[in-house]
Amino acid sequence: MIWIVLPAYNEAQALPKLLPRLDAVLRERGHDYRLVVVDDGSSDATPEILEGFRATLPLDIVTHPINRGLGETERDGFEYVATHCAPDDVIVRVEGDDTHDPAYIFVLLEKLASGFDVVNTSRFQPGGAQRGVSTYRAFISRCANLFMKVMFPIPGLWDFSCGFRAYRARVIIDAVRVFGDDFVQLRGMGFTSTLEMVVKLSLLGCRFAEVPFVLRYDMKESGSKMVGSITTLGYLLMALLYHWPFGGWRSRYRGLAAMYRQDPEAAVAKYQKSQLPRQTASGIRL
Repeated sequence: MIWIVLPAYNEAQALPKLLPRLDAVLRERGHDYRLVVVDDGSSDATPEILEGFRATLPLDIVTHPINRGLGETERDGFEYVATHCAPDDVIVRVEGDDTHDPAYIFVLLEKLASGFDVVNTSRFQPGGAQRGVSTYRAFISRCANLFMKVMFPIPGLWDFSCGFRAYRARVIIDAVRVFGDDFVQLRGMGFTSTLEMVVKLSLLGCRFAEVPFVLRYDMKESGSKMVGSITTLGYLLMALLYHWPFGGWRSRYRGLAAMYRQDPEAAVAKYQKSQLPRQTASGIRL
């Protein structure tokens, strides 16, 4: 089973085109799938459009009565799937603004099947690109990703800010068991959650890979939801929490990755949040 997690905030223009395309592509390949849309307090016609698709698509809707931001939206979507999926399922996160071509899902699945736990789409791999992005924004994106690579040197990962990824459901289930509500801890820091999830999965011991991807920002009809200053602050705060020597993430979960690769159940039992000493700086929530 493939679970599609799709955050949506005021995507009334994109969803009528994106949802049928997702359905057609997945059915054409004969895949069973379930679509989980998290409506993050949309004020346009998004709720009505989603309700209209309930009768024709395998669709679950998680609703925020008010807009809470991408961090809480991603957390709620992945926690919902983690409580309903089977360990052998696959989870794919797709944007709700129609900038991610659903055809890439099968490239992600093929790479995942070769032994990786998380497969990321990358604009920076040979063959990757981003269309409709200004030169200035592309430069800022490249600099931000270089910063992330230095702060969080995760093997196999270069594009940290693109959320179009495939995950083995087993590692998401275990990540929620280990980190609990703090799987996405910096929930109020803009798009920081996209980075935080891979950092936490790296601490868990996951194996990462990338596939080249063309971001179609020229297809985006709604305005950008990113607040650059908040997201930048989130990246800096995450680097501090990760490297903080007195209870930071890296020291707090030292040994988890090696143990999880050998015995996942033993690692979860030892490192789950309820078994660890009281948090210090790493317990910050924003």
